[in-house]
Amino acid sequence: MDRQKELKQLYKETPIQSGVYKITNTANKKIYIGCTNNLKRLNGVQFMLKMNNHTNKALQADWNKFGETSFEIEILEVLKKKEEGFFDTKRELAKLEEQWIAKLEPFGERGYLNK
Repeated sequence: MDRQKELKQLYKETPIQSGVYKITNTANKKIYIGCTNNLKRLNGVQFMLKMNNHTNKALQADWNKFGETSFEIEILEVLKKKEEGFFDTKRELAKLEEQWIAKLEPFGERGYLNK
């Protein structure tokens, strides 16, 4: 199997993980906290910003002003799912995101969220 096929297969076999991520503007130190039910889709967040289509208008404006090289995206925490019984991923992910927002306080001049 050639390398490209191996990489595609590895991508498909990688379990889907939910989690919370942070986008940091290295030019002004503002941060954005977000969550996704599929951390593989973080490239999609970057794509939305590149296409001038992100839902957070302040983040989008700074992306347009400072450029892609002024931003870093990192995973803050992967959601740990219960092995047994019912697990509401959407609700637990929202709670995890709120915990990180409370911890990092990305409001006003510190970030891209409104309080």
